[in-house]
Amino acid sequence: MVVTTKAIVFSALKFGEADLIVTCFTEKEGVKSYLLRGVLKSKKGKLKASYFQPLTQLEIVAFHKNKGTLERMQEAKVFLPYQSLHTNVVKTGVVMFLSEMLKNCIKEEEPNPDLYEYLENAFVWLDNHDDIANFHILFLLKLSAHLGFFPDTSTIEAHYFNLLEGCFQQNKTNSYCENEAVVRDFKPFFGINFDAISQIKLTKKARLDVLNMLLQYYQLHVQGYAKPKSLLVLNQLFN
Repeated sequence: MVVTTKAIVFSALKFGEADLIVTCFTEKEGVKSYLLRGVLKSKKGKLKASYFQPLTQLEIVAFHKNKGTLERMQEAKVFLPYQSLHTNVVKTGVVMFLSEMLKNCIKEEEPNPDLYEYLENAFVWLDNHDDIANFHILFLLKLSAHLGFFPDTSTIEAHYFNLLEGCFQQNKTNSYCENEAVVRDFKPFFGINFDAISQIKLTKKARLDVLNMLLQYYQLHVQGYAKPKSLLVLNQLFN
């Protein structure tokens, strides 16, 4: 079946001398992986290796067998060109981290238009703004809503956050309850959009503590979660 769809690149892995295995989140059919033969050596044709940097937004024409195997991509073009996402060193670190997290967390081969729109708009925002130190934290918090485990905020005034249950509570009831300082720094991220992240003032340690808490939350709620290898690079950039 030939499909024309928008797609966001999650990863591109070199395979052999000249091939790439590219994993994308497509608007029409969810996560798909493609074998691109000869793309690293070809200077002509409708597929260029430069198109497959992490989080690049493409429009592709692909042949999908939908049998759980590698699919075939026929054409690709950049749908929304970025101005700074792949040239600004700090943003490049954020891109590496987020693309790894997305590949880790999103596996379904089915359409999710709301999630696709969220990713599309979030990355355009990141590309167009410079005050981004808190972006990855709000991004992951909002992403959890699309993945089905956004925290229950009905008792957000309480002092502790229970990572296992995903709720705020007044007393510490188990080892998954985060301490008050981290929870205090976490709460300002609720109920805001990306334009407001510059108003959240955190020390480097506080930001790292909030991020580590969020990653632990993901670990508890995402099946097959693996700690992102790019986390060290991200932390060094913001330190």
